[in-house]
Amino acid sequence: MATPSDNIQSQSDAQNGSSKIQVLLVDDSAVIRGALARILENFDDVEIVSSVANGEMAISSARRKQPDIIIMDIEMPVMDGITALPEVLKTSPNSKVIMFSSLTEEGADVTLKALSLGAVECIVKPCSSEPIGEGSLFQRKLIETIRGLVPKKARSGATLSAVPEKTEESFSLRKDAMAYTGKPSLIMIGSSTGGPQALFEVLKNIGTPDIPIVVTQHMPAKFTTMLAQHIQQHSSIPSFEGTEGMAVEKGKIYVAPGGYHMKLVQDETFKTIIKLDEGPPIHYCKPSVEPMFTSALEIYGRKALGVMLTGMGNDGINSSKDLVEKGGRLIAQDEKTSVVWGMPGAVAKAGLCADVLPLNEIGPWIRKALAG
Repeated sequence: MATPSDNIQSQSDAQNGSSKIQVLLVDDSAVIRGALARILENFDDVEIVSSVANGEMAISSARRKQPDIIIMDIEMPVMDGITALPEVLKTSPNSKVIMFSSLTEEGADVTLKALSLGAVECIVKPCSSEPIGEGSLFQRKLIETIRGLVPKKARSGATLSAVPEKTEESFSLRKDAMAYTGKPSLIMIGSSTGGPQALFEVLKNIGTPDIPIVVTQHMPAKFTTMLAQHIQQHSSIPSFEGTEGMAVEKGKIYVAPGGYHMKLVQDETFKTIIKLDEGPPIHYCKPSVEPMFTSALEIYGRKALGVMLTGMGNDGINSSKDLVEKGGRLIAQDEKTSVVWGMPGAVAKAGLCADVLPLNEIGPWIRKALAG
């Protein structure tokens, strides 16, 4: 519970803020906190406002500092990250929490729970042999994630105020009288940052689909295995991580596995199956939305329905253009409900979308489409 002195300190800290992205580090290892601090101190637009060793301390620091970003470990003494997360978000509701997780099945499972509780992204802890210094892939991933989550217009200012409201960027809906408006034969979903929560919300509200659904969510290996399991728990729809040669069947969901691009192809009997591609990243992503959308269009054509949910970057923009040019439909999540309006914003601003909707309206929209 906040005390009067806590509130005074909170106001004081916020008023002393800057236009830099303010980051709180939470990890029981001082070595890891130090390594993260050294990486981030290389960037002029980032400021470490506090570094603490457990979840209990994180709650106190979040209350006082109101940071833009919190990078939090999961397993810690005194109070772990999962226990602390709801209280951290309650005391600092505008903070974006990134979970710092180990690349294990257990770590992936717990991280997915954290994402369902309000964390917006996960970053995998590098192994001891992985470079993390200047120019490393880890450094680039970390800083791009932080900057993507806190655009300049939302960074801490010099006066105490709420985070500025999002100003909706302009876009126009696609008006194509020849576009297919019947029942789709396939649903294709692309998502990234903030995607797991969005997927859970959408898929639990579409009813019982009698067509296949394919999903590309930007996540590493092991995490996508757990993502499929969590999707099934939330939606009650049979869900699987895609594997080589797996048949694509009606009424089931298939998630692209981390580290592979997932494509749809037809075998010699014209049955649709999954093909995994180990090619290079596309738009810096592997899996990428592009090969999934593109390959699906070769089979389903204009009867494929595209859905673009929250995420950084513009992965899927090229194949989305192909989709609408073939007479298919694409819908996207709106800016206000997106954690990051990158992927959905790219297709919306390109004029490719039949509809741009708040997250809670996307599931019902798909359900209506499935009813024909």
